[in-house]
Amino acid sequence: MRRRTLLKAAPALAAAPLSMPALAQAQKPLRFIPQANLTVLDPIWSTAVITYNHAYMVYDLLYGYDGAGTMRPQMCEGHEVSADGLTWTFTLRDGLKFHDNEPVRARDCVPSITRWGSRDSFGQKLMGYVNEVVALDDKRFAIRLKRPCPQLLFGFGGRQCFIMPERVALRPGTEQITETIGSGPFKFHKDQWVSGVSAAYSKFDGYVPRNEPPQFFAGGKVVNFDRVEWTVQPDPSTAAAALQKGEVDWVELPLIDLVPMLNKSPGVYTKVTDPGGWLMFMVLNHLNPPFDNIKVRQAILAALDQQSFVESVVGDQKQLAIVPTGLFAPTMPMSNMAGIEKLTSPRDIAKAKKMIAESGYKGEPVMIMAPSDQPALTQMSQVARELFESIGLKVDYQVMDWGSVVTRRVNQNPLDQGGWGAFITVMSPLTSANPGSMLSLRGNGRKGWYGWPTDPRIEELREAWFDAPDVAAQKKAAEEVQRQYFETVPFLTLCRMQQPMAFRSDIKDVVAASFPVFWGVRRG
Repeated sequence: MRRRTLLKAAPALAAAPLSMPALAQAQKPLRFIPQANLTVLDPIWSTAVITYNHAYMVYDLLYGYDGAGTMRPQMCEGHEVSADGLTWTFTLRDGLKFHDNEPVRARDCVPSITRWGSRDSFGQKLMGYVNEVVALDDKRFAIRLKRPCPQLLFGFGGRQCFIMPERVALRPGTEQITETIGSGPFKFHKDQWVSGVSAAYSKFDGYVPRNEPPQFFAGGKVVNFDRVEWTVQPDPSTAAAALQKGEVDWVELPLIDLVPMLNKSPGVYTKVTDPGGWLMFMVLNHLNPPFDNIKVRQAILAALDQQSFVESVVGDQKQLAIVPTGLFAPTMPMSNMAGIEKLTSPRDIAKAKKMIAESGYKGEPVMIMAPSDQPALTQMSQVARELFESIGLKVDYQVMDWGSVVTRRVNQNPLDQGGWGAFITVMSPLTSANPGSMLSLRGNGRKGWYGWPTDPRIEELREAWFDAPDVAAQKKAAEEVQRQYFETVPFLTLCRMQQPMAFRSDIKDVVAASFPVFWGVRRG
């Protein structure tokens, strides 16, 4: 696959500046260009990264991942576990308030956990261990289990189990919330939100940070800006120009091609905030042909070249590439190379083409949803298109913005009823940490994440990982899960890459994390 032609930066970088309200300029807000348009506000209703970016500002977690493998108390002061491991009692720390100034109580945590557990793949599994979640008093709640659950804290700290007011959290998980009230360090101004244009947040003066340094999603969330403004800018050249001119302070997803130029620009720098790298993967719809056929999926794997996918984005910036890669982030304990020979052995287009011919493939089109406003995903979609066509698959390549992909991917119908075939997306190192957190690694059909593969063996191995009592046993289970993945190919691991963010040089103390976080950072 030839790498795309570099964007003609000179004309584009002379684009008209992004407009900012005069009042906002005077207040010197932190001005941010997010990776995509914010379309969904409910963090358990959507797994879109942009929704998580929003949620980490507005909501808080009971525990927070510290980037070094530990889940640390966040909203909680701590917890106690009974001798038999079946009762966990959690105590909330002092000073917690929601944005409407109501105190956070244990009775808010109970439905928040239950609602999260009804949709999140990790939460669904944890709820299978649970007999009940009950409030003991205003500050304490208990989780009573059917059997010991070693992974409970990872669920609270690593899987976006955000706490909401009781009245909000009582809404069924199948319905989006309509009230955006959290207890996090920022308040969301819903009345100023214009989807496709902008969003605004302000410091919540009632938030009491922990008296600790910030670490990933844990520690003290000290806010140094009274206001944060998001401006949607799908054109990467215009975003880069705005950063160079000082019209914005932070670009979440600068085009990789433009990173060398930005690093040479006065007043600008780039930084990788999570060395684990983002997993780039293609979701395959198992409900529609041809991906309901395991032989077709195995044929693709025989020809898939991870190097071609990563090079299509990073080009000569090879330090940003992490290949070959299996399922789990290399900075996480479950990372392994079991079955990796399925990707590292010589790629064989002719063999794959023969496998397609022998699979019973009837020429059904593969409808690829290619997001126009996500350059890396667009380029990899083009590589996938060439790969599929080279082995004999017919491709229906449809370009749309990421918001449209997010909306359409929920459709489980055939193509002629609004369905789809495949799309490429990304997964953070924390989400791809283990068999439980990995959204796409399910085998429970229509009850699972997008793509809806059915693989009882993956479900069995995943359960074995949840039950594993120590890290050694968990690693062994993770290796078996990865071997099974390479046999049944529920989705395609395309590559792993590090994505820098870009900043004005006066933006300091950016906290290293998988998602952009807006505490700790300051202007100086």
